[in-house]
Amino acid sequence: MNEQTSPRQHAINWFEIACEDLDRATTFYEAILDTRMQRVESENPMVCFSSTMSGTNGTLVKRNFQKPGRGGTMVYLNCDGDLDGVLARVRKAGGLVLMPKTPVPGGHGHFACLRDSEGNHIGLHSH
Repeated sequence: MNEQTSPRQHAINWFEIACEDLDRATTFYEAILDTRMQRVESENPMVCFSSTMSGTNGTLVKRNFQKPGRGGTMVYLNCDGDLDGVLARVRKAGGLVLMPKTPVPGGHGHFACLRDSEGNHIGLHSH
């Protein structure tokens, strides 16, 4: 297979979740995922999700041309086998569970959907 027809290793290389308040969003995601995130100081401040070098990574961003909202792209965050724990922390962190833990057809784990502190609709997934 040549480069144009060979399958990609990952469907997503990078993602960005738009925020109105970067500190509030960081606090929200650190609370529900029970992890620390890394702030990157630059012209466009961002906060990175924790991942391995070979994994898909992404950030929280605040930019004039990106606005949070419920009608945008749905990103599913990996909950590493702790979907129940993550869902239990959503409300206290300022979010709202929109869809409870639901089996993925074919035995591919479970998913849920939430509205984050910025109004984005975000998916959660766990095997």
